[in-house]
Amino acid sequence: MIDEPAGAAYRIEDLAHRSGATVRTIRAYQDRGLLPRPERRGRANLYADAHLARLRQIADLLDRGYTLASIKELLEAWDAGRGLGGVLGLVAEVDGPWTDEEAVHISRAELDERFGGHPDDAAVAEAVELGVLERIPGQDDTFLVPSPQELAVAAELYEAGVPLSAISSHLRELRGQVEHIASRFLEFTAEHVFARYLGEHAPNDADATEAAALVRRLRPLARQTVDAELARAMQLFAHRQLRRHLGVEKPRADQEETRTVAVPAATMTAVEGLVGVEHAAEFIALAAEREVRARALDALAAHRPQTAEVDEPS
Repeated sequence: MIDEPAGAAYRIEDLAHRSGATVRTIRAYQDRGLLPRPERRGRANLYADAHLARLRQIADLLDRGYTLASIKELLEAWDAGRGLGGVLGLVAEVDGPWTDEEAVHISRAELDERFGGHPDDAAVAEAVELGVLERIPGQDDTFLVPSPQELAVAAELYEAGVPLSAISSHLRELRGQVEHIASRFLEFTAEHVFARYLGEHAPNDADATEAAALVRRLRPLARQTVDAELARAMQLFAHRQLRRHLGVEKPRADQEETRTVAVPAATMTAVEGLVGVEHAAEFIALAAEREVRARALDALAAHRPQTAEVDEPS
């Protein structure tokens, strides 16, 4: 809470210097109700250490992505005695890294060497677009690698004979599917776990602390589930493919080949809401089949032979 100045007292220029905010910003915060007015002593307006602490709180929340409107609501909750510790802990838990990987730097020469030793500007540009590489301002020959594991997988696939274009295409398709999984997991936990914490207003300190603990517990579950299901599926399909190539198992004539396609998350959510998660894939397949048949019928109708009309005898 902000009390009257006691102890250290700052003029607005001194407060600006100590906080890193400009005089204009400080006055704007006062006009918005984010920062209490200073104490008037004679002809001088004086600020206290509490004002300095408030400015630092605002700067921290802005860095975390909060808008000024949401910051005002949080600070009002703080002033009402509800506390910010739990809310900031929840924000830190969600905004923190969701992987143990640490980004590394790689030079253009090292990058070329790992992928055949031949410079490929188009492939580098596509890697930057996909976020596999990030450019570093002022360093044209050095890149940031957010996920060294992902780059290592690409290098191994390339060495095994997979073209870079195919690797990029596969990553795009895979990313769409993984983003759908992540979206569904978040929707699932939001509905069944976090619904009581999600409302029009910020949670109180105790609820935010409890929610942060839940995020910390549930964070690894999505990855563990995907790892387990991926291992199961890889074993199933690798075994099936190997048996077919060895001639031990022949595909049934009535068994249709399937292909995986990326469907926008919003479309999947709408379909699942319409027919349920368990029937979504079947619904999309039947809808596509109906569209194909409708177009085939239209094509046949467009090429029907023209028949001459014959007058009947009266």
